[in-house]
Amino acid sequence: MGVEKNASDRKGNNEKGDLKKKRRRRRKVVVSRVQKLYETCKQVFANCRPGVVPSPENVERVKAVLDKMTEADVGLRPNMPYFKSTVSDRPPKITYLHLHECDKFSMGIFCLPPTAVIPLHNHPGMTVFSKLLFGKMHIRSYDWVDNLLPESTAPSANISDNDAGDCTGPRLAKLKVNSEFKAPSKTSILYPADGGNMHCFTAKTACAVLDVLGPPYSDPEGRHCQYYYDLPFANFSVDGLSIPKGQQSEYAWLKEREKPEDLTVAGALYNGPNLSVK
Repeated sequence: MGVEKNASDRKGNNEKGDLKKKRRRRRKVVVSRVQKLYETCKQVFANCRPGVVPSPENVERVKAVLDKMTEADVGLRPNMPYFKSTVSDRPPKITYLHLHECDKFSMGIFCLPPTAVIPLHNHPGMTVFSKLLFGKMHIRSYDWVDNLLPESTAPSANISDNDAGDCTGPRLAKLKVNSEFKAPSKTSILYPADGGNMHCFTAKTACAVLDVLGPPYSDPEGRHCQYYYDLPFANFSVDGLSIPKGQQSEYAWLKEREKPEDLTVAGALYNGPNLSVK
């Protein structure tokens, strides 16, 4: 049998209920952006494999998180030692902060002092997101365009030995990007066969780039980082290949090279907001 409560009892119970709700809201954990990035990537790349690009909706999910990120979200400041200029005959050292890597994707940050260069290199079978967190950077990127070459032909060289270096096999590529970017800027995305799969970064000022690779490099699986020289289109000729002179600056010949001896990338501990890997 129910007992009717008076108005004061009901009011007291309502106030207690409201207080409990307020306490629950205060206890709600705020997820950091770097944690949200990890959790989003874990979902987006869960069923992907080399050469398979996430759906446009999933690409947008990762991009949306990265677009909002700044150096503060990963505990970086432009006055940190990673970003200071040094007097040396060698190119400036680049620092890489490892955030996470598994067989599906990797997350890391390249810290570049002024004038530092990440040479032209590829991303075989990968979808890559790059977010400039702060600073100014020049990006040059290419995509292969082998379909323009006549079948069963090979380019003949019109270059000196100094131009050729220790590289092998030129391939025709089209310039995708050749511009300066300044933070804050939107996330750039490259795909296995489009978007500038081979790119080069040159720091115009001290800068930091947050990279997401899906899947990551893996030598055992044949996804190793290959470096290139880019040589002017006019340096080679191919029978049956004709590109108007006004468009030749949009093309280049990429030749494989060994990893540059003067490229120094040092690993360092990530000390930003806590990242909980599950």
